[in-house]
Amino acid sequence: MKELLTIIAKGLVEEPEKVSVTADEVNEEGVTVYHIHVAEDDMGRIIGKQGRIAKAIRTVARSAAIRKNERISVEID
Repeated sequence: MKELLTIIAKGLVEEPEKVSVTADEVNEEGVTVYHIHVAEDDMGRIIGKQGRIAKAIRTVARSAAIRKNERISVEID
């Protein structure tokens, strides 16, 4: 899952070398939280107008997680 989020994020930003993805431990609800970190100048590119790109990233990630019987959440930092 980290690789998928990294590839998506690097394709959207101008500074792909500053993209990193971290994952928290599974919480009590069985959800793994992934954090996407990008350069400050690239935040708008990852979030998109009215959050549309961020929503699309979350949708793709959740779809991939369902295939692996996982529950995830994606946050952009």
